[in-house]
Amino acid sequence: MLEFLMKDYIRYMQNEKDFSQNTFDAYMGDVEQFNGYLVDKSIDSILDVNKTTIITYLLYLQNMGKASSTISRSLASLKCLYQFLLNNNYIDEDPTFNLKTSKIEKRIPDILSVKEICELLSQPNTNTFKGSRDRAMIQLIYSTGLRVSQMLELNIGDLNMDSNLIYLKGKSNLRAISLDKSETKGIYEYIRKYKTELPDDNPLFTNLQGGRLTRQGFWKILRQYSKKMGIDKNITPHTLRHSFAIHKLEAGVDIRQLQEMLGHSELPITASYLNYRNDILRDGGI
Repeated sequence: MLEFLMKDYIRYMQNEKDFSQNTFDAYMGDVEQFNGYLVDKSIDSILDVNKTTIITYLLYLQNMGKASSTISRSLASLKCLYQFLLNNNYIDEDPTFNLKTSKIEKRIPDILSVKEICELLSQPNTNTFKGSRDRAMIQLIYSTGLRVSQMLELNIGDLNMDSNLIYLKGKSNLRAISLDKSETKGIYEYIRKYKTELPDDNPLFTNLQGGRLTRQGFWKILRQYSKKMGIDKNITPHTLRHSFAIHKLEAGVDIRQLQEMLGHSELPITASYLNYRNDILRDGGI
């Protein structure tokens, strides 16, 4: 890819698209992989690509044994790229227009029942720093629907205990999330016990050495508690976020309210939870 196009596209992705860091990285990785494919096929530029090239590339991914979800995301990444190029007059025609991958098998993510959430929250020993921290983190994601990366990026000053608000710093804005004090007692107890004397710019959640906790660290924590529960479900940070969304819909929250709570840029992303809920109800509930 020409260097100036890459710079323009990265700027567009960062400023115009409300993607999470993981999605941004995945889209950029897909474009880089596609560019490598073009080089191997002696195609000089992404500007010289036509629909046949795109279809051939998707078939190449299929022959490589890539999952249908990976192929679908690769096409979505290329659609985003070529829409940008078309809108900015780099090309006259979008080669991805009207292209679709085969229907992806819909998989319902593991959802925890309210009873299972309560059991999970009862696992940490809250008489210790580690246990108090762990319960606070689990409670925070489940009660707000935060992404794990958003939670771990929080500093002490991002939580206003008087107003019961958490402030999330986005790429171009500041978003406030309300806390229900009755649902988040563990968070307040954790801060009162271990964080009240520290500066506002210190990490809210730290490891035992005092450094900011990592995603891998939190995933391991969840895995340890899920093993203790002996539950036959794959409990991950996303499980807590998915459970939050489904339970909010069950409680009667409007889909647009849920979109705002989850921080989704597009309503169809949030609407997928309606399908999950209907499938769960059809299969006997949670």
